Amino acid sequence: MSVEEPSWEVDPDDDWGVAVITTVGRQVKLRREAVGMRAADFGVAVGYGEDLVYKIEGGKRIPRPEFLDKADEVLGAGGLLSAMKEDVAKVRYPKKVRDLARMEAQAVEIGVYECNLVAGLLQTPEHARAAIEAAQPPYSQDDVERMVAARVARQSVFERDPAPALSFVLEEAPLRRPLGGTMVWRRQLERLLELGRLRNVTLQVMPTHCEVHSGLDGRIELLKFEDGTAVARSDGAFNGRAVSDLKQLRILELRYGTIRAQALPPRESLALIEQLLGET
Repeated sequence: MSVEEPSWEVDPDDDWGVAVITTVGRQVKLRREAVGMRAADFGVAVGYGEDLVYKIEGGKRIPRPEFLDKADEVLGAGGLLSAMKEDVAKVRYPKKVRDLARMEAQAVEIGVYECNLVAGLLQTPEHARAAIEAAQPPYSQDDVERMVAARVARQSVFERDPAPALSFVLEEAPLRRPLGGTMVWRRQLERLLELGRLRNVTLQVMPTHCEVHSGLDGRIELLKFEDGTAVARSDGAFNGRAVSDLKQLRILELRYGTIRAQALPPRESLALIEQLLGET
């Protein structure tokens, strides 16, 4: 199943996103009217309904890249509409996720401790969808697909060259939870093994039977950059906000380092994941 829908609604709180999509919609409308084509006929030509065409032209919906390519061809825009795909692609994801993805794309080191789920950077699309759909009250289907696509897009961090140093600590309990059903669970465990064997990735499991645990305050993410700066966030510290102050960073670095020391070593962690996979 594709993780994309024909279009998504624009986040009204995303000022830059609203500006981009408004500009794209205006250009589409101007080009369509310049060639004397009705919205209904244009919709047929590009495979969209008339109502959706009006929403895109009005800056209310985010078009897919294929729409811009087809519109460019149908309206003879000479590449102008197709050239807008790069900015539109950035707007497709919520601003908060976009900002996180931008920082992850720049980081030379990323450290993540996740307590309730498999870390988003490690999730398969199917596992991500199952996790998001489990939320209450439930998200709309459009929001689910948008969140899944955004989460998967962040995983381009594994394709970077030079590769960043990535470390993850996951709780054992979520690894035993067959979220999404047996096949989705199996594929997720296989994905963890695949990523955990990469040379730039360190994957550890925090065992359930552990007498001392320094991660009870919740999720931690640490990002370090080439210029020596860093940013970190923890659910249980500094009101959950991102921090870059050295004193606050040291607190979260100490906490994360202690959690890593308390977790199983990488080799034993992968062995445990293999064992869980064998039990499915």
